[in-house]
Amino acid sequence: MTQPFPSPSGRFIIFYHPKLRDSFSLAEEITNFIIKRGASAEFSSIDDEARRARAANADMLIALGGDGTMLKVARTGAFNDKPVLGINLGRFGFLVDVQPSEWPETMMRVLNGDYRIEERLMLHASHCQSGVTISAHEVLNEVVIARGSIIRPIRLQAMVDDAPLTTYVADGLIVATPTGSTAYALAAGGPILPPNAKNVLLVPIAPHLTMDRAIVLPPDTVLDIMVRTEHQALFSADGRVSVPLQDQDTLRVHVSRNVARFVRMTPPSYFYKTLAERMAQNPSADKAK
Repeated sequence: MTQPFPSPSGRFIIFYHPKLRDSFSLAEEITNFIIKRGASAEFSSIDDEARRARAANADMLIALGGDGTMLKVARTGAFNDKPVLGINLGRFGFLVDVQPSEWPETMMRVLNGDYRIEERLMLHASHCQSGVTISAHEVLNEVVIARGSIIRPIRLQAMVDDAPLTTYVADGLIVATPTGSTAYALAAGGPILPPNAKNVLLVPIAPHLTMDRAIVLPPDTVLDIMVRTEHQALFSADGRVSVPLQDQDTLRVHVSRNVARFVRMTPPSYFYKTLAERMAQNPSADKAK
């Protein structure tokens, strides 16, 4: 699928992971490659918030790292309606399908407009106390509500479109996108959804004498989850810093207005080939980084 991308005026921002070996030098090399071919490029650490704020001025963002890097840059891209190309320097690479050795050929194809855009559903999660929203989060993978360091289950009262669903007694609950269906939700026993699906997944973590099956919800669902606990509970959005929850705090989750847009060089069916390869072995198991 060819996209309109005029190489003389194309503008790229390349984000590298500062803790990954060779990521800085590769970012510099790709930047020089793009500039020599008449386009505009700059590079920065993924932790540079000022540079991420300039994403609105780019035509495309490039993420150098693993799935965690891709998640972070994809959120930046979604906020600014910019597509993201990922080059895998990490371990697993469910989200990043371009390997380091492939980048020169990939960049030439991108500059020639030879790529497709894959849209990924995102979630919006609001943390409420006593009916007041105290924080909001945009999510590409999942929202996780879980017990804290005390090894006791928590109770989670789930409402779907203002109607009671069930009360989970569990270590936690995952609300995931199709993208997140291959992450923590998969580890917790949830189904795998294709990346272009528009559903929301609800997956309990270690449920005790309560509903123990994952539920697939339609995209117009509004999900409210109230925490009932006498000890610590937490929630996290896309694996970011855990936020403490108090008894009767509520998380409201629904599909976001924002959409993550991935630059893909392969046909849509490639997801299943990649999935089969990733499921055959876990490259994270024997690596420390």
